[in-house]
Amino acid sequence: MENLIFSLMIGILIVDYLLGRLLDGLNASRMGDPVPQTLTGLYDSEKYQTQQRYQKANIRFDLVFSTCSLLILLGFLALSGFARVHGFAAAVTANPLWQPLIFFGVLLLAQDLLTTPFELYRTFVIEQQFGFNKTSPRLFWADKLKGWLLMAVVGGTVLVLMTWFYLRTTDRFWLYGWLLVSGVALFFTLFYSNLIVPLFNRQTELEEGELKSAIEGFARRASFPVKDLYVLDGSKRSTKANAYFAGLGRKKRIVLFDTLIKDLSTDEVVAVLAHEIGHFKKKHTLQAMLISIAQTGVVFYLLSLFLGQEVFLRALGVEGAVFHVGLVAFMLLYGPVSLVTGLLVNGWSRKNEYQADAFAADHGSAGALVSALKKLSLNHLSNLTPHPAYVFFHYSHPSLYQRVQALEARTSVS
Repeated sequence: MENLIFSLMIGILIVDYLLGRLLDGLNASRMGDPVPQTLTGLYDSEKYQTQQRYQKANIRFDLVFSTCSLLILLGFLALSGFARVHGFAAAVTANPLWQPLIFFGVLLLAQDLLTTPFELYRTFVIEQQFGFNKTSPRLFWADKLKGWLLMAVVGGTVLVLMTWFYLRTTDRFWLYGWLLVSGVALFFTLFYSNLIVPLFNRQTELEEGELKSAIEGFARRASFPVKDLYVLDGSKRSTKANAYFAGLGRKKRIVLFDTLIKDLSTDEVVAVLAHEIGHFKKKHTLQAMLISIAQTGVVFYLLSLFLGQEVFLRALGVEGAVFHVGLVAFMLLYGPVSLVTGLLVNGWSRKNEYQADAFAADHGSAGALVSALKKLSLNHLSNLTPHPAYVFFHYSHPSLYQRVQALEARTSVS
């Protein structure tokens, strides 16, 4: 039976790889297609050629990276790698709380060593070549070190607590694990911008002036109280622009990348924020949090059923009920379920994006939002002709053409 399960794990990995490459191929096949009429003129000839080269470079990179990742993982499985790492952890300590830390520490360190060359190439070759990268080597390594420390502190604490719950309350493990992970996620939702972001970026309050007055004026018209308006120094890493809301209730904070303020006009920045306010008004943020909590509960319940079946661990070469190896086996077999839930969440997210765009349009920002979306796509060298299958599987937002078409249709109707 374990041989069948092992073959199933291999099959899931290969099918996932082939599906990814198929979607990339379909997307590449649309390169050079006529640009939709509503987007005609967005790129001039030279800029469009640059966009095509950027897309090709990323497709080639993804092919090499995914192929290397698959081959390494398949080789690792063939050599009973997870059993060997567990054996190493067990030789270091017999403490069942320390073993998972050593086990995943070794795996994550090995993964990072293997993927760092690819990160360096993407950042300092591809992104650099096309004018996006502003990250210095020193900043790159500082970010990585901070990420390691954060993973060790937060991830290590969660892992130890989850292991302790499993050892003490096997039958009720899923409930305690669910509450723990949901609590941590809620904590970061509330305090991410206050506690985590300052480790990597500097945030300053938006200065008094035309932009702040325009944002506050729109917020009053939309009955959306605004207290915290911050600017983040995103330009020290990339020229790409962004904005986001953080927190819930009174903890809400609006964060604008300095690149967004630089690239867009005042009306366009307000339109982008109108879209984000639309998400809050339509309760998308709350719904997303509740869906995530419910999904986490289902995953932990399935995991609790799974961990009791030692045959899955024997498929990886490990005898007995070993919590951390069981987690790995579960993750390897959960891929198809994750794919389905990901498709559902992406579809729901795209629907929400249309609703948030409609909110901005209904508050007089349709034209400015269209202009902002076009500018952002131009500055990011976005693909104007993605394949519908690629959008269906990968896009959490509708394509630029779909969003512009919907906004223009709503404006013409009104």
